[in-house]
Amino acid sequence: MRRRRIGVAVAAFGLLAAFLSAQPASATPDPGDSPLPAEKVDGIERAEAEAAIKSGEIPGSGEVVTSKNVSHLANVPKGALQGTNSDLAFQGRYAFAGNYDGFVIYDISKPKAPKVVSQVLCPGAQNDISVSGDLLFLSVDSSRSDDTCNSTAQSATVKESWEGVRVFDIKDKAKPRYVAAVETACGSHTHTLVPTKKDVYVYVSSYFPSASFPDCQPPHDGISIVKVPRKAPHQASLSSFEGLFPDGGFPGDPARPEKTPTSGCHDITAFPKLKLAAGACMGDGILMDISKPERPKVIDRVQDVENFAFWHSATFSENGRKVIFTDELGGGGGATCNEEIGPEKGANGIYHVSGKGKKATLDFQGYYKIPRHQADTENCVAHNGSLIPVKGRDIMVQSWYQGGVSIWEFTDSKNPKEIGYFERGPESTAMLTFGGTWSAYYYNGYIYSNDQRGLDVLEIKDKRTDSAKKVRMDELNVQTQPDYR
Repeated sequence: MRRRRIGVAVAAFGLLAAFLSAQPASATPDPGDSPLPAEKVDGIERAEAEAAIKSGEIPGSGEVVTSKNVSHLANVPKGALQGTNSDLAFQGRYAFAGNYDGFVIYDISKPKAPKVVSQVLCPGAQNDISVSGDLLFLSVDSSRSDDTCNSTAQSATVKESWEGVRVFDIKDKAKPRYVAAVETACGSHTHTLVPTKKDVYVYVSSYFPSASFPDCQPPHDGISIVKVPRKAPHQASLSSFEGLFPDGGFPGDPARPEKTPTSGCHDITAFPKLKLAAGACMGDGILMDISKPERPKVIDRVQDVENFAFWHSATFSENGRKVIFTDELGGGGGATCNEEIGPEKGANGIYHVSGKGKKATLDFQGYYKIPRHQADTENCVAHNGSLIPVKGRDIMVQSWYQGGVSIWEFTDSKNPKEIGYFERGPESTAMLTFGGTWSAYYYNGYIYSNDQRGLDVLEIKDKRTDSAKKVRMDELNVQTQPDYR
């Protein structure tokens, strides 16, 4: 597998060219969390959507509605980067927003009036993003002609094509500097940081190998681990490839093609304080021991053959005794929040962690799905969210694409319930159109949502969540879960 380092002079030239380019280059996404082209709906579905808007059952196209305890404080529309908005990370008074065309840094010191600090054009779906100290990391899972920000789309069947992790120096937030790139097998769909004092370990999740892809050969039943020295990030390198599924994982079901066989992981959430990680791996949910960050080990694995189609992401409860797994039925492009699909598919699965250490097991408790039915023209399914760090309760905020932002409580694991929400009406009543919020996270008193209409800032005022305002973080990567206790 080919790996390239980027010299400072070359990186600086590429970044300058990216800033000066008149039009953002379009990224070519790989399958998984990929925007789908608009699709016509039949006359009955269109009439139903329009009737639901007229009756007030769902909001009008673009109309904002919220529960009484949620306020919409601000929206910053997309600027130079017009690609799909993806993940979010936070540090001090800054929010870092991924976009298929690069990333944006916002000053959020005044949450009611966020300001754009810089926009970096560097195409590479999904550009999932995280930060640690002076370093910023981007996941690239679209096959590119090379590892620079000036690359173009190029088939993964070409040996010289590149996918992997890019590393930037963000000491100067107004002028991020591209310092390294590491190629990883099958690219980097998402990544998770497991930081130490000297190094940052990056768990790289990727999948869908093919015999026709020179750098993405089957089987691909594990994760790449990249090691980035803090004092010498230009020396970032592939540390190892760790196999997680010696038996190949969930094999799929030919009779039910929506059930995705396992060929890697989609997303991993680490809880370094507890030396645990939870992985959502297509057809499997796993619990891992990460006491040795460079050598994660699976200690339990679960499947949901009946209801889960694609294990997408994971979130621990504050005490680490619960894990929420999400099911991305339809790959993020389907209309799955309706009566026909029902409450158990495209939902969250709630699991308890029983036992400790290497004897810990995952035990299923129940499902949660937003109770607000969406139109058949709205892509809607469980997506990225985070804990709200309240005392004595388990509460999450979560994105549901055009289903909006849901704030829900799972203190009683068998009876979860929505306690607040924000959403917009459908992008269209004539077409099934991609849109809505990709990631919604709680950070230092506010909720930030990376929506396809731009960055939204929300606030919840509720006695059940008010204690969270006392929790202040210097840095937050949701997939590297902090210990709020």
